[in-house]
Amino acid sequence: MAKRSEIYKCEICGNIVEVLHGGAGELVCCGQPMVKMEAQTADSSTEKHVPVIEKLGDGKVKVTVGSVLHPMEEKHYIEWIELRSGDKSCRAYLEPGQKPEALFQMDGDHFTAREYCNIHKLWATE
Repeated sequence: MAKRSEIYKCEICGNIVEVLHGGAGELVCCGQPMVKMEAQTADSSTEKHVPVIEKLGDGKVKVTVGSVLHPMEEKHYIEWIELRSGDKSCRAYLEPGQKPEALFQMDGDHFTAREYCNIHKLWATE
């Protein structure tokens, strides 16, 4: 059973979907069940994937990917960064050559973030 905010990927064509409303059915693409993506929360080596959240004041929040900046090359880059607070979320889409960071305008006391690397998949804050 799919739940709200879960992310699924088709292993055949690469489609990625986020569940907006959970249901009892199975998510299928290209005739095959989609795979639920589990976010990783800790890098074992150089800390290039875990999102880092920085509150800047006046509702501005900066999310950077990695304590050491993640590469943003044509073949290896961060596709998107998402910031969440309670039931609100914002997402920024990135391209190769950009910095692996995003600036959001969002009020809240507790934030979480996730990001998607085109090679190393889904990552999130704990």
